[in-house]
Amino acid sequence: MDRNRLACSGIVSIILSLGCGPAAAQANPAAGAEVSPPVKQQAHPGNDPGAQAYARNCAVCHGDEREGNLPGFPPLVGIRRRMNDDQLTTLIHAGKGRMPAFPQLQDGELSALMQYLGTAAPAVASASKGAQATGQAAAGEALFHQNCAFCHGRDAMGGETGPDLTQSKLVIGDKTGERIAQTIREGRVDPKMPAFNFSSEEVASLIAFIRWRIKAAAEHPGGRRGVSVADLQTGNAEKGKAYFNGAGGCAKCHSPTGDLAGIASRFQGLQLEQRMLYPRGARPKVTVTLPSGEKIAGTLAYEDEFVIGLRDAHGAYRSWRTDRVKYQIDDPAEAHVDQFPKYTDDDVHNLMAYLQTLK
Repeated sequence: MDRNRLACSGIVSIILSLGCGPAAAQANPAAGAEVSPPVKQQAHPGNDPGAQAYARNCAVCHGDEREGNLPGFPPLVGIRRRMNDDQLTTLIHAGKGRMPAFPQLQDGELSALMQYLGTAAPAVASASKGAQATGQAAAGEALFHQNCAFCHGRDAMGGETGPDLTQSKLVIGDKTGERIAQTIREGRVDPKMPAFNFSSEEVASLIAFIRWRIKAAAEHPGGRRGVSVADLQTGNAEKGKAYFNGAGGCAKCHSPTGDLAGIASRFQGLQLEQRMLYPRGARPKVTVTLPSGEKIAGTLAYEDEFVIGLRDAHGAYRSWRTDRVKYQIDDPAEAHVDQFPKYTDDDVHNLMAYLQTLK
């Protein structure tokens, strides 16, 4: 399996590990940490050294105005609400994920870039083609575009990795806004969502915008991009159960009372079907047999033509030259891939119907 990572010349691809990536929890500012408030933005780089540093190093990936280039590179407006100066500096110098290290950025140039990243965003167009948000919702719309749109879409109806907030049970059921506010401030581990350091007024404006979008989506149901839960409830649950335990071979790895217990309460609709067809984040296991015959098992951490590496049950990383050991990789996602050409439409619908009963 090719596990080469794409390199990017943009300095702050670090946001990939902030907004929706796996390191979101590590990249968030510590509770109570100060973040620099936005200041008035320069319209063009001109003689502003921070804007010039951004144009040289970041704009190719993240856009001239920090607006992002979806789906690969998110907007950077508002990044200093999610990271403090020390965290930004460390990641710029050390790199992370797709982002290479830039240790040469020091002193005045680094300070200028940091200041530019804290400037306010340019004006953005409304997410709606019809009625425009006003008052508190309009303020929330601008904030949402800067900080939430990469995951949840500019219209809050779902994006690259975030759910459709206009159909969210948490959002719709929260009449006071307390649970929404808590989620914004604390983030969520699963799915990966960072915490945001917003004022109470800003949180209230975000909630107002999301509720305005719920109302707008309800008034124009034909404009929804997503798939409703009802669209995926067309199969036969009993036939799906028979397929799960029989021809599908699902029961060889999964159990409705074990790893799949309550799965329909954690995932609904398209999210559940996506996990059924191809479970993202499933980690391959590997067993390494040493020349002595000793077997060492763990989670696959690295593999190429020359080296095989794993993390054992204690979290310790261990590696060996491939010409000195034997190893067997068990990738749970591969079984799902192998199943693709075997599925019929009825198999998928029936299996989905069965999984929806596991609440």
